Amino acid sequence: MKYIKNKFLIEKFTVENIAKKYGTPAYCYSYNRLKENIVNFKKSFKSFKPLICFAVKSNTNINLIKEIKKFGLGADVVSMGELMMALKAGINPKKIVFSGVGKTANEIKYAISKNILLINAESKSEIKEIERIAKSNKKKVEIGIRLNPNTDAKTLSQISTGKKGNKFGVDSKTFLSLTKYCKKSKNINLRCLSVHIGSQILDHKPYEKMLKVLSNIIKKSSYKFDFIDLGGGMGIPYDKLRKKLNFKKYNLAIKKFLKINSSTIIFEPGRSIIGNTGILVSKIIYIKKNTQKDFIILDAAMNDLIRPALYGAFHRILPAKKKNKKIKKKYEFVGPICESTDKFSSIKYSQELNEKDLVIIHDVGAYGMSLGSNYNLRLKPVELLIKNSKITVIRKRQTYKDII
Repeated sequence: MKYIKNKFLIEKFTVENIAKKYGTPAYCYSYNRLKENIVNFKKSFKSFKPLICFAVKSNTNINLIKEIKKFGLGADVVSMGELMMALKAGINPKKIVFSGVGKTANEIKYAISKNILLINAESKSEIKEIERIAKSNKKKVEIGIRLNPNTDAKTLSQISTGKKGNKFGVDSKTFLSLTKYCKKSKNINLRCLSVHIGSQILDHKPYEKMLKVLSNIIKKSSYKFDFIDLGGGMGIPYDKLRKKLNFKKYNLAIKKFLKINSSTIIFEPGRSIIGNTGILVSKIIYIKKNTQKDFIILDAAMNDLIRPALYGAFHRILPAKKKNKKIKKKYEFVGPICESTDKFSSIKYSQELNEKDLVIIHDVGAYGMSLGSNYNLRLKPVELLIKNSKITVIRKRQTYKDII
């Protein structure tokens, strides 16, 4: 994805031509970038050969999950729907981990019936429910227990999951009592210690602290875990001034951990696999001039990409066509939805924009379409995969007939 002769291309196609044929707003994904991310991730941790389970919540397009499956990845799911999607995409059940704090009885029954690798439980009540269902089905179910390590991931408060005030996992004392409980159970086989400290993490140090907590709890439990599920959370630099997460240092920390604790590592990456593969192409409908700034009103809105409204997250917005004349102007990029939070960013721009111009919102592959909605009864956009010099529609643009 780059500019050639002042025109923005995703692989070999200009954004202008894509918009002309498929309309806007449009999600476009680069297969080459997806492949590069998976290959780099595997290479970074090849010394201990982890089981990599793609976090389906980050992107739920079945066609993309099928492509990810071809690289041998499993799936991390957090609902029955995601589990069904992963299975339909052809992912091996023995490479699927079911996470989440509020699994219903129906979801647990379904997961047990599909013989997935692990159900990662997050409370004593959940473990008892799994045990009850397993007993009624005369099965022994393999589970993990999610520990809350009280580790600050130094990320946005809305996506922090590993501090004691967060709803996820159990504290150390409860974890130790649950390992003892599971040992006595005839219908539960405890195989995994699971942890996940947050999302969009760009510093390896919180992971190092997390691994020290895990070492201590394993020592106290005197339990041999077949799997250590380290979750995901690896971030991407949405702002090009930010540095990438140092996989090399994280890899060294895990290798050090494994010298003491011999287990298979599970990763649950989502954003680091799919985040930078996607762009959202949008057209400027109107420009509303203001004394302080000009409002750039796009045909994309918070129902298409809610991250800025939900988290105050930043996404770069670039023109589809660069102009040689440089200016300094403050623009606020907004959508047409009747909410003040329906805005993407307020930035100083180096070129003048005009109505009908196209812009590109970057790094939307993760938590873009998967968080999309029909708010204001707006149609969900088309999704396109660019692979081998070919554009494939991997999800059609919704019609009003679909939703009304």
